[in-house]
Amino acid sequence: MAVAGVFRAPASYPRHLPPISATHFILHCTDTRNPKARDRSFTATPSSPLRRFPIPISRSIRTTHFPLTSSSRTSVRRFFCSQTLSADTEFGMEVGEEVRKFKKRLRIVDLKGGPDEGLGRVGQTITIRGWVRTCRIQSSVTFIEVNDGSCLSNMQCVINSTSEGYNEVESGSVGIGASVLIEGTLVRSEGSKQKVELKVARLATIGTSDPSAYPIQKKRASREFLRTIAHLRPRTNTFSAVTRVRNALAYATHQFFQENGFVWISTPIITASDCEGAGEQFRVTTLIPSTREGDNIPVDLVPTTRNGTIDWSQDFFGKPAFLTVSGQLNAEVYASALSDVYTFGPTFRAENSNTSRHLAEFWMIEPELAFADLNDDMACATAYLQ
Repeated sequence: MAVAGVFRAPASYPRHLPPISATHFILHCTDTRNPKARDRSFTATPSSPLRRFPIPISRSIRTTHFPLTSSSRTSVRRFFCSQTLSADTEFGMEVGEEVRKFKKRLRIVDLKGGPDEGLGRVGQTITIRGWVRTCRIQSSVTFIEVNDGSCLSNMQCVINSTSEGYNEVESGSVGIGASVLIEGTLVRSEGSKQKVELKVARLATIGTSDPSAYPIQKKRASREFLRTIAHLRPRTNTFSAVTRVRNALAYATHQFFQENGFVWISTPIITASDCEGAGEQFRVTTLIPSTREGDNIPVDLVPTTRNGTIDWSQDFFGKPAFLTVSGQLNAEVYASALSDVYTFGPTFRAENSNTSRHLAEFWMIEPELAFADLNDDMACATAYLQ
């Protein structure tokens, strides 16, 4: 289990040293579940190489000690710095300087999503961050297509041997799947597939990737195959497009009800109610022992009563519990106090059906209106769909 945390300096922290910026210094730990772990401290040593670190490493990190308690039972694996996560990281933050104001980053959809497809920004110096889709090395120039997840379209970046960071291209660090930061000038594209491209002045690799082992290639991948690489499938066009559509629908849903005076209710996911028998339920229980051996659990470990039935009184909640099939009952209770409310969250159905009309998990919208009749309900539903 990887844990990233920001630590405050202990009371024994030398006062003559400057505080470490939480936005630039992250502790990365791995839970080793080592039973021999005890109260101890470790000396922080930075990973190599560290470029453009915002504070002096030699005097503020190398001699710094942090206490580890036995309750954490973690061992430190490595330190890493967000060295290239921001375009101005190399300038760093002065000690005592306030955290700068958060602002929206420039994304590819902002450049290519307008009617002119980016021609209005030609000549501007911009910075993009994203993942490499393709990297074509030619004799004089290299073409790198980068996608940041904001749209289906990639940004074609043209880099040559005079650009800063070209050695990372030569070394093979900028392969398909790698995450990069690229800064350059937006120019008109000489190709026919896009109107603008980025003439690279500086390239920095944030995360490398082995192109030969990266499972997502230019050819189309089946849904069955993508299920085996669930941690990477959001980078495909299909899953990224579906995610953006779902985001837009969820945003429009909340916007509609909020603008019409509804209050959003967060209903429980684990419940003891069946909600009018809306569907078969998934049972939630801790009576089955949780082990690392998988399914090798003897049945006689499940507690039973004298009559031979399952003893639910020994369960976590002391009675049967299920994943919710609907938030309607909770919404009705709140509607009797807050007037117009709605729920929008995950629901679960355990019908053993493999058709396209049955889902084991889905998100459901359930508005409840007080002092309303059927005509009001129909008017609300019609307005929402429109």
